[in-house]
Amino acid sequence: MAALSILDLVRVTQETDARGALYNARDVAVHAEAWGYRRIWVAEHHNMAGIASAATSVVIGHIAAGTKTIRVGAGGIMLPNHAPYVIAEQFGTLARLFPDRIDLGLGRAPGTDQLTLRALRRTPEAAENFPQDVLEVQAFLAEAGPNQRIQAVPAAGTDVPLWILGSSNFGAMLAGELGLPYAFASHFAPELLIQALQIYRARFKPSEQLDRPYTMVGVNIIAAETDAEARRLATTQQMSFTNIFRGARGLSQPPIDDIETYWSPSEKVQAMRMLARSIIGSPETVRAGIDALVAETGADELMIVSDVYDHQKRLRSFELIAQAGGITP
Repeated sequence: MAALSILDLVRVTQETDARGALYNARDVAVHAEAWGYRRIWVAEHHNMAGIASAATSVVIGHIAAGTKTIRVGAGGIMLPNHAPYVIAEQFGTLARLFPDRIDLGLGRAPGTDQLTLRALRRTPEAAENFPQDVLEVQAFLAEAGPNQRIQAVPAAGTDVPLWILGSSNFGAMLAGELGLPYAFASHFAPELLIQALQIYRARFKPSEQLDRPYTMVGVNIIAAETDAEARRLATTQQMSFTNIFRGARGLSQPPIDDIETYWSPSEKVQAMRMLARSIIGSPETVRAGIDALVAETGADELMIVSDVYDHQKRLRSFELIAQAGGITP
């Protein structure tokens, strides 16, 4: 049985401001802890009005402070946007505050557009240093040597678990070579999923952190009492993806009865290509979808996005998913 975890988008909706989104994320974590989810992650996105997790380490602290046992982490930190030393300081501090509960997932995409990248004082070329930057973060989180002149205080010795995130074969190769767990973003880039997992497992070399390959698969799952209701709830995410293609990223929108009235045929093709592995339906439909995905991928863990507009219905979705996935606290 695969473990189940949550990727919270910290959505700002047409009815909920950023503060509300942040407290909703913590509420999801509180319930997820009770339902048996292994971890909850938030991601670094910049200059997006509908996502409130740009200050990712701060949001992680907020969620961790409201929970007791569930692991909380970044899925992920876009490392080219930052000095590895600063990321080590931030996540080492979180690890001191919340021992054995913090994860650090690292990606090499900017998590934003090129204009905002300049506002971050970074260049697109910074991504070329990603492998070295990962090693640098790892070194700063390790126990400091006796003659080490630069230490990440209070991070040294926390050994925060690192993950490599990816949506292509590059991350799979790097995670395998470094002996780190690998999370594939098939919730928005599903086309290379199987190939990337095969590469990761073939290239894996045991490390101090991990002795065998460990794979996490991102997947959109929306559950409701019936298939029809779940399909309606899913239109919120379908509209969000459509808006990306229109260059109109905005606040999360309430579901609609007929998505065909919202997107054009070409937009539908683009959105459904990115959402191809979504599992949408009743508990029975979700159970079958989870079983099929785990059987196909051999995933050790699923990282679930349930992008439902209404907070209570989103909680219900996660509760039904937990039941369908057979997890227990």
